[in-house]
Amino acid sequence: MAFLPIPRSDRKVDLTGKVALITGAGNGIGKETALRLAGAGARLILVDIDRSAVDDVAATIGTRANGYVADVTDYAALDAAVRAGIERFGGIDIVVANAGVGTYGSFRNMAPETFRRGIDINVNGVFFTVRAALPSIIERRGYLLLVSSMAAFLPGPGMGPYAPGKAAVDHLATSLRAEVGRLGVAVGSAHMSWIDTPLIRDIQSDLSVFDDYLKKLGPPLDEIVGVDVCADAFVRGIARRQRRIYVPGWVAVAAWCKHLLSTRLGDRLFGPELDDFLEKTDAVVAEQHRASSGRNVTTANMPTVAETGR
Repeated sequence: MAFLPIPRSDRKVDLTGKVALITGAGNGIGKETALRLAGAGARLILVDIDRSAVDDVAATIGTRANGYVADVTDYAALDAAVRAGIERFGGIDIVVANAGVGTYGSFRNMAPETFRRGIDINVNGVFFTVRAALPSIIERRGYLLLVSSMAAFLPGPGMGPYAPGKAAVDHLATSLRAEVGRLGVAVGSAHMSWIDTPLIRDIQSDLSVFDDYLKKLGPPLDEIVGVDVCADAFVRGIARRQRRIYVPGWVAVAAWCKHLLSTRLGDRLFGPELDDFLEKTDAVVAEQHRASSGRNVTTANMPTVAETGR
């Protein structure tokens, strides 16, 4: 069990007395956001599918955090975790629906079950999180942060269900805001570029062509941003109940250019090197018999290629 110092939040942020629910809290953005929210005085309901990871984060924070194990696609298990957290802390003021998964490979070679599971985690898991927490959030006029991605505006090759799933999360936030805004509930969506998380490091480890592909995209699309920068932006956005959080700030430009990027002009972003990237990615998927990282296959119950008959 690793005990790490809790990072100090921005001194202007004071969330003392607030209770935050975070899914995917065992590592990456979820973990760093939890630590910073704790540093701002919040109490934490931490949910993750990986028991050891979420227990470590809860132990680091101490008595102001409880960890719970649940698959976000299992509504009964997730609802039970949320109810237990509410019983422990009295309610929920903040939700960070963060749990998500990435996949590898081209659409033409992707196993249907891999796509289905990705959508289940990245879209249904977000809705289930919102649905379980919503009664308490409405009661306390809280804030919901749905974690989308830059991919909602700028879908790239080889992302499988990730980009369409994140676009769905963006629209879910908009629809939800229209329903609950008049009840005093604020809804935000988070849109990040490449963040230095286990998900990105797994991609770099599995796909030797990934870093080369980023270089070909050029700045600013080739930049991998530190997870601490992302978590700090999340905490500031949560405190301000922001409608959208962009990490880094230039991602806002991609949001405004979304329709332009879907034209023939946008197609120029993806040149002939795309074919080589996808070919090599599909070869890795075939060799490793999985279309996601080994960690995801184990903890997120992602199907292997063999399980889907390829």
